[in-house]
Amino acid sequence: MNAATVLEEQVLVLNKRWLPLRTVTVQEAIGLVAKGSAFILEPETYAQHHLVSWNDVSRAKAALGAGAVIRSSYLTLVPPEVIILSKYEKQGASNVIFSRRNLFKRDRYTCQYCGVQPGPDSLTMDHLIPRSKGGKSVWDNVVLACVECNKRKADKTPEQAGMKLRKVPKKPSWKTLMQVNPRLHRESWETFLSRAYWDVALEE
Repeated sequence: MNAATVLEEQVLVLNKRWLPLRTVTVQEAIGLVAKGSAFILEPETYAQHHLVSWNDVSRAKAALGAGAVIRSSYLTLVPPEVIILSKYEKQGASNVIFSRRNLFKRDRYTCQYCGVQPGPDSLTMDHLIPRSKGGKSVWDNVVLACVECNKRKADKTPEQAGMKLRKVPKKPSWKTLMQVNPRLHRESWETFLSRAYWDVALEE
């Protein structure tokens, strides 16, 4: 695995209550730690590290044959898998922005018409009310569609095209987004995702 690929791997972000908020890339995670906005969390021991102490841990892991390692002039870092923010950041729908990444997470990389999972490169953003007819790029008007379903629907609404949606699209909560794409899922995240299921405040 080359350095660029390693830096694009996903890292789970926890708030100060140890509840999951989102995922970021390794590069973004290291940037947050470097700025003092987060600490690297060692999943096995729950120890929190800044870059210098993680450098010491990483050197020990590398000596034992750890996998990928990120090296600079001063640091040797095993890519972090979990980070914890140093300041409190609340969970909730207000944190969920409408983005391509979040749309793919909400729809679980699945065509919302036929149910296939062909991979990100073969999925498109489909507007239920087409943009040519005033449809907007908002949570309740956009779903993922495979290339074939997108062609079939064309410039029509699902009803006009005789196509049925698998579910009604809506703005997701953080819990929906934590249904991480299985291709990106890490075993070290399980403890924190399971804990969130039990500890998060339930909606009224």
